Amino acid sequence: MSSSSPVLLVKSGGAAALPEWRASFHEFAPGLGLEVCAWDDPEVDPARVEYVLVWQPEAGRLARFPNLKAIISSAAGVDHILADPHLPDLPIVRMVTPETQQRMAEFTVMSSLMLLKDMPRIVAQQARAQWLEFSTPRTALETRVGVLGLGALGLATARMHATIGFDTAGWARSPRSEKGLSCYAGADQLSAFLARTDILICLLPETEDTRHLLDADLLRQLPRGAAVINVGRGSHLCLPDLLAALDEGQLSGAVLDVFDEEPLPADAAVWRHPRVLVTPHAAATPSRRERARQAAVAISAMLGGCRHHICMTACGVTEGQAPPSAPARLAG
Repeated sequence: MSSSSPVLLVKSGGAAALPEWRASFHEFAPGLGLEVCAWDDPEVDPARVEYVLVWQPEAGRLARFPNLKAIISSAAGVDHILADPHLPDLPIVRMVTPETQQRMAEFTVMSSLMLLKDMPRIVAQQARAQWLEFSTPRTALETRVGVLGLGALGLATARMHATIGFDTAGWARSPRSEKGLSCYAGADQLSAFLARTDILICLLPETEDTRHLLDADLLRQLPRGAAVINVGRGSHLCLPDLLAALDEGQLSGAVLDVFDEEPLPADAAVWRHPRVLVTPHAAATPSRRERARQAAVAISAMLGGCRHHICMTACGVTEGQAPPSAPARLAG
């Protein structure tokens, strides 16, 4: 590769993933002339770096690349990028692809069905080699699901739940209209939304307003015996409050995929709670091949002079519509 070729630095998956990233970019972007390099490659001249594909870059590192043109998140969230106090004023591309939406919808439907069929009890019985037959009180048709957050992932989740028969509603900060979905909006309608929700699925963005939103006060507003699925951010949930609600019987179960501290420490009490299923931030990460394809689309659009298009394409939202709760730089 020529020393004048633009560099794409990758910080996602470690050194072992680099060959796959290179092969995928070669497949989807052979004409872009990109040299795909590891984040910590000491041979890379910072002045040659024009694009980065990152997860949790160190604060201040992005500002060291004087010719950087765009920052591509390797996941749907961008808070790990926006947390950098020295962040340069550049387009940020979110990794919300059709595959991400499909994976999230599948994961949340699986989780809802596991809670509906009392999978925590089944897992516990298997661990004890205990055969105890039991039945569950209702089917999906009699179960009310509420999706907290109606961005691209929230809408995909709500639609798939409705398709298999769950009585599905959604809540967003501002009014939304979606065919076949009961939509609630704003703080004034949050209590009514919670009161009709048997399974609460959190897919909100991370903001100061959403930190520890799922606390004791909110959980008390759900019907007794409700369940919670958190696939948004670990910061949304006050974990001690959730565990207390489970112990008191206010909640019947939970599936938790995201945590304030990741990896989740081995001594965390939630690992051993009999009514909680813990998953390792596995809900909706698309394949590296799919992420490389999406990044190649974004970079091609930028090279064509269309800053707006790359952000809209990568966010998976309608052209001309800013992503939900996105900073202005995401909207282009």
